[in-house]
Amino acid sequence: MSDFDRNVASARGFGADRAVAIDQGLRAYMIRVYNYMAGAVALTGIVSWLTYQAAGGDAIRIAGGRFVGLTPFGQFVMGGFTPIVLMLAAFGLVMFISVRINRLQYTTAMGLFVLYSALLGVALSTLFVQYTGVSITRVFLISAASFGALSLYGYTTQRDLSPIGSFLIMGVFGIILAMFVNFFLVSSALDFTISVIGVLVFAGLTAYDTQRIKEMYDVNDDNTVSGRKVVMGALSLYLDFLNLFLMLLRLLGDRR
Repeated sequence: MSDFDRNVASARGFGADRAVAIDQGLRAYMIRVYNYMAGAVALTGIVSWLTYQAAGGDAIRIAGGRFVGLTPFGQFVMGGFTPIVLMLAAFGLVMFISVRINRLQYTTAMGLFVLYSALLGVALSTLFVQYTGVSITRVFLISAASFGALSLYGYTTQRDLSPIGSFLIMGVFGIILAMFVNFFLVSSALDFTISVIGVLVFAGLTAYDTQRIKEMYDVNDDNTVSGRKVVMGALSLYLDFLNLFLMLLRLLGDRR
């Protein structure tokens, strides 16, 4: 990878010292992206687990399609329309960050990213009710290994992945539409198909987004611009990993 970066720099007319500086700067930039992404995933997991415990923990059961054994806090968080409101709020927040990123201060963008990660943690706390803890851990490790391999491929490959980017993004919208339709149909076959396609789409997006984030790097960026790029890069990879994990959990997770 170092040789590849230096070759690109050389082709652009940079000297050897300049090429080395670009290579080191790119590595530092990508490490920041991965660290922020990993921190957000950890925050989501911790908040999700703590919310589950506060909501009733192992006393929570599913009976008649509803959660029982909830504490008053659990009834507020997991009951009624609160889960839907939480997901809509998280969706609105990520859209706000994406649209306004070029106008936000780095610290503001980072704070909103942290808030978004925590909000999703609360929303996803129901996973601990629906799936066994062992299967969640197993699928998380599978997701982490898969994500690492796919992201490494996107970082190191010299093949241009941009042609598949538009196709994959269309696939995301197709998955959302199919999930909305299946909300009313409740088809196990369609649910399985959505999960399989979802794994393929977010696997591809992991490699594509990694390459795109790498190409966003510019040695001439100041701290503010670089910080914004790091936040957006971390957010993109966070979403790829989270959705890959959720799709694999639907396929491989053991339900309670």
